[in-house]
Amino acid sequence: MTKIIAIVNQKGGVGKTTTAVNLAAYLAQAKRRVLLIDIDPQANATSGSGLISASQATGLYEALVGQQTMADIIIDSPAGYRVAPATINLAGAGVELVNLPEREFRLAKVVDEVRTDFDYIIIDGPPSLGLLTINSLVAASHVLIPVQAEYYALEGLKQLLDTINLIQTHIKPNLGILGAVITMYDQRNRLARAVVKELEQFFPNRVFKSIIPRNVRLAEAPSYGQTIVEYDRHSSGSQAYQALAKEILALE
Repeated sequence: MTKIIAIVNQKGGVGKTTTAVNLAAYLAQAKRRVLLIDIDPQANATSGSGLISASQATGLYEALVGQQTMADIIIDSPAGYRVAPATINLAGAGVELVNLPEREFRLAKVVDEVRTDFDYIIIDGPPSLGLLTINSLVAASHVLIPVQAEYYALEGLKQLLDTINLIQTHIKPNLGILGAVITMYDQRNRLARAVVKELEQFFPNRVFKSIIPRNVRLAEAPSYGQTIVEYDRHSSGSQAYQALAKEILALE
């Protein structure tokens, strides 16, 4: 059964796209059929997968509004997974979808077109709690929440969980929370260690053991249009994402 994982956090700069791209790469390395959906108008997951958004004539926007099928817009990435790319057209989708029927279900419907072709579908959502993020949550079977190891990390988590609860109550009762993954962790920082302990208390039994370190190789890889698997598979960041993928595969 296909596992559809929405990677969501309304706070920007928490490693959401880095997690989406590198998790997709390591799941593909494990011989799983993987689709990465980029529903963030910034298109960072698209470019970080080695694909140039500007060169794509069509993308996820065209599928969402019914101009193309999902199969038409999906392309291969060099890292072995497939991508439903974001293009510049997606920038206005949050506004344009408001007037469409069943606006919260647009992504779910196009995902259903290709669901059986994949073992994992990873959705990289925008840093907001707007309509595109709502579409991500409605389409997903599970939510993965990247949480940066810093002082304000938990501030927006309650708001995100409230939104997830609303989706569960009114639209999708079976939406599950896969858990939280700690990102940008510096073990030398006392505050970072305190945030980890606080998150584990706030989110008992829902925090992955794999902790993503603050790692310069992870930061460099997107500028080369590569996943960390391609750029430096021996780095500490690569090893952390490989461990996270193994934890998720163990849940199968």
